[in-house]
Amino acid sequence: MILLLLTASLYVVVAALMVVAVRRKDGTARKAIEFTAKDFLHLLPRLVLGVIGAGYLARILPQDVVLALIGPDSGIRGLLAASVAGALTPGGPVVGFALGSAALKSGAGYAQITAFVTAWSLFALNRTLIWELPMMPSWFVRLRILVSLPVPLIVAALVMLAA
Repeated sequence: MILLLLTASLYVVVAALMVVAVRRKDGTARKAIEFTAKDFLHLLPRLVLGVIGAGYLARILPQDVVLALIGPDSGIRGLLAASVAGALTPGGPVVGFALGSAALKSGAGYAQITAFVTAWSLFALNRTLIWELPMMPSWFVRLRILVSLPVPLIVAALVMLAA
């Protein structure tokens, strides 16, 4: 139900923005549609591969290994393992979410996958090395990482409380 409400809200926001763009009568609406089509065509193959790949990955992941490492009963070790795996996972959302989805289908715990996705979002090693360190002072990157370290565990704990 929440997903339906969020989706409907997004449609309302996009429709309102489109009305504003059309009323400007300066070609903004046409440009927005062109950009949207370009992005859609760029992302569609990746999304399809990610979803199909997640399905295959879920079938080939050994369920006993997934349960032992990041299963619902893996405890703090599972949360730490999922957090480290998230930080080391390269790639964008198609990779991160596809791996998380595949692990869930193979028996991983919700808290563990929440820790994985949160760590992937905060600490992606490739993004830190390629983008963050070259553009930001190293003391700032270290401080951001240090302050963010407990976040995947805190978010996972909240998931456990909510479940």
